[in-house]
Amino acid sequence: MLEKQLTGHRVDRSICAWFWDQILTQGDSLKLVPVIASPTHYLFQVVREGITFLACTQVEMPPLMAIEFLCRVADVLSDYLDGLNEDLIKDNFVIVYELLDEMIDNGFPLTTEPNILREMIAPPNLVSKVLSVVTGNTSNMSNTLPGATSSCVPWRKTDLKHTSNEVYVDLVEEMDATISRDGTLVKCEIYGEVQVNSHLSGLPDLTLSFANPSILNDVRFHPCVRLRTWEANQILSFVPPDGQFKLMSYRVKKLKNTPIYVKPQLTSDLGTCRINVLVGIRNDPGKAIDSITVQFRLPPCVVSSDLSSNHGAVNVLADKICSWTIGRIPKDKAPSMSGTLVLETGVERLNVFPTFQVAFRIMGMALSGLKIDKLELLNLPSRPYKGFRALTRAGEFQHCVLCSFPGGGQEINVASYSEQLKIV
Repeated sequence: MLEKQLTGHRVDRSICAWFWDQILTQGDSLKLVPVIASPTHYLFQVVREGITFLACTQVEMPPLMAIEFLCRVADVLSDYLDGLNEDLIKDNFVIVYELLDEMIDNGFPLTTEPNILREMIAPPNLVSKVLSVVTGNTSNMSNTLPGATSSCVPWRKTDLKHTSNEVYVDLVEEMDATISRDGTLVKCEIYGEVQVNSHLSGLPDLTLSFANPSILNDVRFHPCVRLRTWEANQILSFVPPDGQFKLMSYRVKKLKNTPIYVKPQLTSDLGTCRINVLVGIRNDPGKAIDSITVQFRLPPCVVSSDLSSNHGAVNVLADKICSWTIGRIPKDKAPSMSGTLVLETGVERLNVFPTFQVAFRIMGMALSGLKIDKLELLNLPSRPYKGFRALTRAGEFQHCVLCSFPGGGQEINVASYSEQLKIV
């Protein structure tokens, strides 16, 4: 556990013991609660890659500010350490403390822009680790303060110069959907991000407009976006940070189609379970759907399995994870996987149903229908290069399944049995 006291008032570490006692008592359901009221403190938590970021206060404060700050800390650490897990944090705990010192001052967020933090604290690399061993100096802090910290544009370096000016805009979307057992689309929405990779000299002023901004909901912006321009004209006007950053995020709700379907069927009786899974294209997006994989964990009562497919490869891993790699769907047949699960002695029918995890990717298309109209650039010494891309991948996909028990006579709609499209 890493601890950082951010104000003059010291918080006793016993609050962490209380928090973990609650986690052990209530289980993982408490990890889904972002704000927890203890007898003496308010706790705010964000969980990323199995790492819990916990903040606490004894006075009332805007909860979204604390949650957003914890998300920024998680994003910065993931960017600095090229990942986020317990070993990486242990190996770079000095950098973690240095980042926290710069990101918050006396309990208030200060510098949270990754580009500026990189000027102040060098990311870890092999050379810096060797030098720290030789010299005994483990600090990666710069001796000079970045000029952007005192400017009106604190997210951008001053006097930037690039040999070639270029900017790339990516629309990255994830689809979430819920489908009933009869194939009716109950819910379908898109979570998307506008990601920008900017390498522009000087202090450029950019204007990005969409052909259909009215479809966007729940928008969130990078601090560089001028909110008044968006509220008045639905146009993004901003001075970009240097490098890659997330310009905005959004949701598009009430979509009417999904690109693929997954139809699992279960028939369980006499100590066995017959499983059949069919995957196909429901609505052709006009672009290739690739990187399709299907995974599910075999229930604990299953002692052995015999699974095969007419396309792709099926593997059962040591931890009872069944992985079906499809790739692209062929034009002449729909991929299907079938087989038999043998239940343990004394179990006549399957009573725990697996959760399917499916991944897919569609390059060159935003399924929400969002289209970029134009990107204008001002205050540049030369004409820049502009590039645009789109990518849609899986979010969550839930499907109610019809489970058949021939020995018992009737079919049961198992609502808890779901498929989930997982990002890879």
